[in-house]
Formats: sequence, structure tokens, C-alpha cells
Amino acid sequence: MENKEEVFRVNEKDNQFELLTGDDNLSFLEYYKDGKKIFFNHTEVPVELRGHGVAARLVEKALQYCKTHKLIVVPACSYVAHYIDNHPEWYDILSEGYQM
Repeated sequence: MENKEEVFRVNEKDNQFELLTGDDNLSFLEYYKDGKKIFFNHTEVPVELRGHGVAARLVEKALQYCKTHKLIVVPACSYVAHYIDNHPEWYDILSEGYQM
């Protein structure tokens, strides 16, 4: 169910990564930044989009943003931790000492 009209954006005012779908549904990943560390706190996807890979696409785009901007990720959100656990290619941007 990947929507070709998805828009990924960083909402610094509200401290969240957002994925807006063509039907105006907003999914978001809340974060907190402390220097170069970024803590992923909570992922939210509208009920009608759950189970269609929206959260995974949002997390992947947020992780890519962090990698590009040389941020160190601390996955405080259980969904993000589970996603990274299943995608070891992201281990290199995890906070030092973080065990998956």
C-alpha cells in the first residue's frame, strides 16, 4: 500500500518526523535532540493505515535523515527499537553502548 503521494518532512517546531499521505493522513515519529544525539520517543500511525508498512517507511526515512546529518540515534520507542533490531544496517548510527 505504498502511496506515491507520500511526503516526508521534518517538523522541528513540534520535534517530529512526519509522513503525510495523499489522503491527508499524518503519521509521525516524535523525537528529542540533545546535541548530536536524537531520542526517538513515539511513533503514531492513523488506525486505518496500520499494517500497511507506513510506520516502517517513516522510521526508515527518519533514520536516513539521521545518518545524513550524522546524528546518533537512541531508540526509546519500542517500534523503532524493533525496526532497528530487524534491520542491522542501521546499527552504525546507534548510540554507543546501545545493545540490540
